[in-house]
Amino acid sequence: MPSLFTLRLPLVALTLSSCGLLLGGCTTASNTAVDTISRVISVYKVDVVQGNVVTREQIAAVVPGKTRAEVRDVLGSPLLADPFHPDRWDYAFSLKRDGKVIQRRHVVVWFDGNVVKQVDAPADLPSEREFVTSINPSTGQKPRPEPKLALTDAERAAVPVPAAVTAAASAPVSPSRSYPPLEPL
Repeated sequence: MPSLFTLRLPLVALTLSSCGLLLGGCTTASNTAVDTISRVISVYKVDVVQGNVVTREQIAAVVPGKTRAEVRDVLGSPLLADPFHPDRWDYAFSLKRDGKVIQRRHVVVWFDGNVVKQVDAPADLPSEREFVTSINPSTGQKPRPEPKLALTDAERAAVPVPAAVTAAASAPVSPSRSYPPLEPL
């Protein structure tokens, strides 16, 4: 006579296999739902900026004959100062937006002792204004005009001269209360 265990074994196996098939179907359905939701709702991804931004204006200031300290003042600390190549500083820059690299540049400054021997930079380095415009795509506006920082001689002559300050007006005003002197402790 078959035991109770041998009769239940096929039933348990059938139940487990059907549950596995059902759960496998749920996984596919939930992945499809997640894909649909992720297409409708965009997930915010942080812009990742790494390295040193090097612009045309900065490279124009780094000329042969400059010292390491002067280069560091203009370009900042190098991203890579290789101990096996002490005569080379690497300035790398990359910008990732939405997980995709949209900007990547690499500048190498070569030294002879303590002075710049040569600068290897790509020809397409942006100016400072071009770089700021490229990292802020929401500004489809025209760039603001440069602020005026100095007056012309004609404008300076048109400015009224202030009235002379009298000595009485500049004398300090004494307090209206008098305080007793401090006694030593």
